[in-house]
Amino acid sequence: MTQDLATTLEERGSRYGSFADHAAIAQNLQLAMRGTDTAPTKWAYLSPDMAQALTTIADKIARILNGDPTYLDNWHDIAGYAVLVEQRLEKEAGNA
Repeated sequence: MTQDLATTLEERGSRYGSFADHAAIAQNLQLAMRGTDTAPTKWAYLSPDMAQALTTIADKIARILNGDPTYLDNWHDIAGYAVLVEQRLEKEAGNA
């Protein structure tokens, strides 16, 4: 592993917490979004951009829950992914 990569991983770990813990939180959020037999969701009806936005938002939420909850960039990214879907929906509805 190069020193640059080691430095990057150390910086990310201090900002977001351990990757294994982050992954567990993110995967549990994604499982909940996709639904279960006892708690079904409309996941199958989402367009690809909606599903990807929610998946990416779940990843950002996991970073917040596992790492630094005051890191503004995570909150900004969550809003941005939601706005991308909103803009597409507005355009399709003729409101853009």
